[in-house]
Amino acid sequence: KQAEKAVHQKKEQSKTKCRKARRRHVNLVAEFNRRQRKNIWLETHIWHAKRFHMVKKWGYCLGDSPTEKSYRACYRAMTKHCLLQDLSYYCCLELTGKENELLKQLARICSIDTGLTFEEACCLSGRFEGSLNLYRADRYPEDMLGPVTFIWKPRDGSENRQLWIWMHPALKQDILRELKAIFQCSEPEEIYIPEPVTTSIQEEKQMHVVLSLGKKRKKEDKEGEKAVPVKKIIGDGTRDQFQAYSWISQTAGIVISDKTMEILRYRLIGPLSHSVLTETLKAASLQTV
Repeated sequence: KQAEKAVHQKKEQSKTKCRKARRRHVNLVAEFNRRQRKNIWLETHIWHAKRFHMVKKWGYCLGDSPTEKSYRACYRAMTKHCLLQDLSYYCCLELTGKENELLKQLARICSIDTGLTFEEACCLSGRFEGSLNLYRADRYPEDMLGPVTFIWKPRDGSENRQLWIWMHPALKQDILRELKAIFQCSEPEEIYIPEPVTTSIQEEKQMHVVLSLGKKRKKEDKEGEKAVPVKKIIGDGTRDQFQAYSWISQTAGIVISDKTMEILRYRLIGPLSHSVLTETLKAASLQTV
């Protein structure tokens, strides 16, 4: 019986070991979506996975150390050229509402004695990014939450402003809990379940059909057209996919949204950083209606 079982397993494995089938774009994307359910992959994960030792931290799969001796190359890039780092695992919280109400409540979790605050003129205009330390409401200098960076969206003529606060994933839950408390945000009655949860399950079923014998290799949807799965990020490493991602204050009208993994973040280090940006980014032409 054991010998028959081993032979049977070999036959089953041989069906899925065909490299041509595994390297099809449809199957690759479906496999990538399945593998990053528990630990979220960054957009640059494939590049890092081929060159770095990967570690699982804070719900993400991150590159820890290079597999080759490239420390001198990185140092040379930082001092003479340009070095890019992927910081997309940092969490982003978006605050939307009236500027006066935002500044009034945010002043409770920071202090001017530590340096810049959210009211700094150069940062409030949206031209520069600021950094500061956050504390629990009205508890300075005790109960420090941690360091964050922030940037205001430039004014567009209305009284409503948008503020993005970036923080380390280890600090996100404490800071989010404190922001919801000072703005008195309520939990939504209905929690929206993201679309990737259902689509990824469908992709697994479709992948099983593709690999089965006697079936057509082309995947089709309900309408009979070819369906190509799209690479999806299911939630993020700090939030469960069934949890809410937006909260609103009924009294102040402030909306807190979790934009983690929706806004990517990269860091450029080196004297040629500005040259790389100017060559990469092109200004769009303004079109007036």
